[in-house]
Amino acid sequence: MDNRDARSNNQHTLIVMRHAKSAWHTGATDHARPLNDRGLRDAPAAGKVLSELGQPIDRVLCSSALRTRQTWEGAERGGARASEVTHHDEIYESHPGEILQLVQQLDDSVGCALVVGHYPGVALLVQGLAEGSNHRGIAQITEKYPTSAISVLRFAGSWADLEVGGAELVDFVIPRG
Repeated sequence: MDNRDARSNNQHTLIVMRHAKSAWHTGATDHARPLNDRGLRDAPAAGKVLSELGQPIDRVLCSSALRTRQTWEGAERGGARASEVTHHDEIYESHPGEILQLVQQLDDSVGCALVVGHYPGVALLVQGLAEGSNHRGIAQITEKYPTSAISVLRFAGSWADLEVGGAELVDFVIPRG
């Protein structure tokens, strides 16, 4: 289904991704922590997964932290593409409600959006939105949301109306490079 079909059916796709594995002992502030070697391998693998979803990404909402920006750059090297990418301080160290507020501000012409963020915000966001979903990935997400993990959620209606329990988890992937 392309984005025109999704929009005509008032269907939207939200992809939620945790940043790839980051380096810890760099001396940098948390916001400036870069990806480690594994993260640099996993980010392009995540990009390959994103490129194979069969739905173009219209908008990326990426945390302003270095490791999330590097994750998206690596994903692009792996084949992921987006019409627009924006960076948001609000996603860094945020609660799921803050991320949801950003998502709810999307224009309904956006058929597919990707959030690149941090644990635990991304895990809690997916758990909340997919509450009641019976996809096998819910158990894994509840237990642990690993680095580079990707959740794909779909819902009918406006971005502004997206709420807890309002989306269906349709895929959960943990890419490794």
